[in-house]
Amino acid sequence: MKTTFYGQSTFMLEAGGKKLLFDPFITPNPEAKDIDIHSLKPDYILVSHGHGDHVADLLAIQKSSDAIIICIAEIANWLGKHGINNAHGMNIGGGFNFEFGRVKMVNAVHSSTLPDGSPGGNPAGFLLHLDGKVVYYAGDTALTYDMKLLADENLDWAYLPIGDNYTMGIDDAIKASGFINCKNIIGMHYDTFPVIKIDAAEAEAKFVKAGINIKLPKIGESVEL
Repeated sequence: MKTTFYGQSTFMLEAGGKKLLFDPFITPNPEAKDIDIHSLKPDYILVSHGHGDHVADLLAIQKSSDAIIICIAEIANWLGKHGINNAHGMNIGGGFNFEFGRVKMVNAVHSSTLPDGSPGGNPAGFLLHLDGKVVYYAGDTALTYDMKLLADENLDWAYLPIGDNYTMGIDDAIKASGFINCKNIIGMHYDTFPVIKIDAAEAEAKFVKAGINIKLPKIGESVEL
């Protein structure tokens, strides 16, 4: 199982013989200018919430791949108005068995409005059971005690935002790794905009000091999970 970073919070996770793309925001990101979104061809697209830096390329990639979109019910309804009818709407606390594995939608503390001003429902994270591993994709979130509910899930890896300002920052992400009882962390939602720039060396040093295996991949770089 491997994951590939495409900037901001956009990752491809290849597992169960399928390609899962998270929160597609690529073409507006100058750092990802060499990525051809139409070559990605995901089987599924998982959307944590409706903000533009998570859905900017959602419609274009879905139309070029016919991917099934997994998202909160309100975003699924919005997609239907845009002619996309193969979205799988979910809600917080619910789970579903897909062909690649099981997905449970979990709480995230943030906001969610779609680019046209439509309400995006509640923001969410995803708990995935696939290829014999358990992975948590936090989405955009603050540090929250709800994360402690994941402590007994035996997480193998977790994607956590670390950029601060809009989400939790590095120090809270380290606390979050303790809440979820996971020592393998992939950082996301940092550096794309000036207000979420981080000192990568300082971030890595803090995680290592806390006994956490942190990965901060470059755009286009893959990590084996």
